[in-house]
Amino acid sequence: MSKSNIAIHLPDGSVREVPAGTTPLDVANSISPRLAGASVVARITPLVAVTASGETKKEESAAANAPAEAAMYAAEDKSAPRLVDLATPLNEDVKLELVTEKDPEALKVVRHSAAHVLATAVLELFPETKLGHGPATDSGFFYDFYREKPFTPDDLAAIEKKMAEVVARDEKFQREYEPREEALAEFERDGDFMKTHFVTRFTEPGSQVSFYRNGKFVDFCRGPHVPSTGRVKAVKVTNLAGAYWLGDEKNPQLQRIYGTAFFSKKEMDEHFARLEEAAKRDHRLLGKQLDLFSIQEVAGAGLIFWHPKGGIIRKVMEDWMRDECLKRGYQMVFTPHVMRRHLWEISGHEGFYSANMYTPMELDDAEYRLKPMNCPGHILIYKNSPKSYRDLPQRYAELGNVYRYERSGTMHGLLRVRGFTQDDAHIFCTPQQIEDEMDGCIDFAEAVLKTFGFAEYRVELSAHDPSKPGEFVGKQEDWIHAEEALDRVLTRRGLTYKKIPGEGAFYGPKIDFKLVDVLGRLWQLSTVQFDFNLPARFELEYVGEDGERHQPVMVHRALFGSVERFFGVLIEHYAGAFPLWLAPVQIGLVPISERHSEYAAKVEAELKAAGFRVETDLRNEKMNAKIRDFANQKVPYILVFGDKEQEANAVSVRTRGKGDQGSMPLSDFLLKARAIAETKSMEL
Repeated sequence: MSKSNIAIHLPDGSVREVPAGTTPLDVANSISPRLAGASVVARITPLVAVTASGETKKEESAAANAPAEAAMYAAEDKSAPRLVDLATPLNEDVKLELVTEKDPEALKVVRHSAAHVLATAVLELFPETKLGHGPATDSGFFYDFYREKPFTPDDLAAIEKKMAEVVARDEKFQREYEPREEALAEFERDGDFMKTHFVTRFTEPGSQVSFYRNGKFVDFCRGPHVPSTGRVKAVKVTNLAGAYWLGDEKNPQLQRIYGTAFFSKKEMDEHFARLEEAAKRDHRLLGKQLDLFSIQEVAGAGLIFWHPKGGIIRKVMEDWMRDECLKRGYQMVFTPHVMRRHLWEISGHEGFYSANMYTPMELDDAEYRLKPMNCPGHILIYKNSPKSYRDLPQRYAELGNVYRYERSGTMHGLLRVRGFTQDDAHIFCTPQQIEDEMDGCIDFAEAVLKTFGFAEYRVELSAHDPSKPGEFVGKQEDWIHAEEALDRVLTRRGLTYKKIPGEGAFYGPKIDFKLVDVLGRLWQLSTVQFDFNLPARFELEYVGEDGERHQPVMVHRALFGSVERFFGVLIEHYAGAFPLWLAPVQIGLVPISERHSEYAAKVEAELKAAGFRVETDLRNEKMNAKIRDFANQKVPYILVFGDKEQEANAVSVRTRGKGDQGSMPLSDFLLKARAIAETKSMEL
């Protein structure tokens, strides 16, 4: 039952009584015309009334009198906050927040509206085109089109120009409704097979269907949108790609036009400057330029060949990790690369993870599979001998090669591969020890990030989704207890984190660390996971202090994530200019002439004796050419010497990024370089 007046609860705690049908824009104008001009959309949360019997019920909403609203939100939690257009009539008591450019969700709304501007431009230029869908993405938006004739670069330029005209027309985005059957009939008549599919799939028979109009352009859409096309102030078409309808290669091939949009041209210019810098840091290009690794087509996609210089960096990374594991009470183990298929049936991977595993191999006694992870092997080591509570915790660590089947279109250099080395560890402990063990893992993860030069990171707690029990194993109470334990550990350490329901591993909740690189990009690497499933599946035990048998709790943790992925991120973070302790060649020696070769050998011997990785350029080339070649390889220090330096047992030092630092005694340089290497300083 509609009400003549409704209550609008604002973020500052104030409440305004307004007539039913008032829009968020009306409220914004009543507060401040400037706020109204800055608002993009509104976020509303229906208030919940409590009946005398103590049951909760939602106030009647606009949906009760507007079938289209009911159709659009039938699958949504109406009590949850949602974004709506500024022109949406409000017919119930709500909490109202006016969303401005400062809100992260506002940019996605602008980009969704930009996708409609793109579709408008395409249909005005190429009216025979059929529309797919056009969502916002983290970096912009895209729209799928079906057109027999391929778009050309000139077409894209014309489309972008037409988009500017659509923006300049400042057409209002207006929401309209049409009976579902009428909409389907129109789409089928016009041959719009994609829109027919969307309406059939996402609306209910007999319902009203939501459309958005700007000018003559109309599109099936839930919204919300900015008030008008004029609010899409900075927009650019970026590229064109192919995409099969519904991802099936048997279906028609679509043309997907990508673009991006921002609140201002300045923000867009900064975005493209970041992309240009990212392209310079691409680990695939730098890997080739610096001769670090390769992927050989003759061997297979997603399989990495580490070259000598990349191999040196890998050794340094792994040596640090192994040493740190030993300091923290881990024991190093090694497990086979292939194991019987039956083992993966016991672990549950055969059921939950089979699509990501290589097909079985038939051998003499059984079927075998390449291992996609190390945990079952570590479990077998634990189970090989009886354990008492006095033996716990048991911490097993392994830098183990694993193999996972990645689809051909998903692989990307070092970042997504089919064979990789996981710095895996598994901890078996009593329930009473679990929080301390999780705390130790988090401390270890922070040490990894700090040591390798990542000062900023985000933390996420991935939990289960009670509404999807088939996707998670174990008892509901076990999940709740595990998530509460992780909550307590993160809170105790003072870490700010985001909890994400439904993103936990199938066997338990997890904590993910997403590091932020020098360009502000997020990378998922370190993870710590709670597991109460595998100990039960493998019937693991320990004898408790009471003399009875108990089931241990298990923790999975990988801090590099994988050596390959971590290395790829390091390359891009440092643009190949690694800190001294990681650089494959730490010092390059440049004798000015052949007569200084003997002194070069002496300097090289001293530096190597001090533990440095050194290369001497004895080629019959000019000094500047030698210096340039070392600089192109991003060598931290280049030492040049001639007669003067040879007589004084000195070197002329060129430091990466700082240039010529002048001459100094070799002994002084050694002291300085050793201090930088030993402290793992990021500075030279």
